[in-house]
Amino acid sequence: MIRRLFLLFALAASCSAHALDFKSLNENAIVYDGGSTKATPLFILLKGTPVEVITTVDNWVKIREQSGGLGWVASSAVGNTRAVIVTTPVAQVRSQPSDTASVTFSVEKNVLLEPLEKAPGAWLKVKHRDGQSGYIPLKSVWGF
Repeated sequence: MIRRLFLLFALAASCSAHALDFKSLNENAIVYDGGSTKATPLFILLKGTPVEVITTVDNWVKIREQSGGLGWVASSAVGNTRAVIVTTPVAQVRSQPSDTASVTFSVEKNVLLEPLEKAPGAWLKVKHRDGQSGYIPLKSVWGF
């Protein structure tokens, strides 16, 4: 009985450990296939790009970017701020978290937005770098 309880506790703990950890790059970064500048460079990500942090080892962070690419960047390139990236061809940002609310502005694919707060339902309150803010469907962005 104690063994079963221990296994259930371990299983529950491992499930909660898989929460996604999104951050953004605070500088342009070369993504390598290993945690070293001697590894093979794979691609470059630009400052502000949201990334999912997979793991951290010493001064390197294994990340996943929006299209699924995996690699390692120097930990100094990963900031504590967050951004989301628009993944649909055009996304409408609305005045309220509702499909029937008026459209405040539209954004195209790959535009970065600052997430402000999770809104009711499947909505996210965001801010554009120009200062406009509103609500965008979570299905239209990646990084939150």
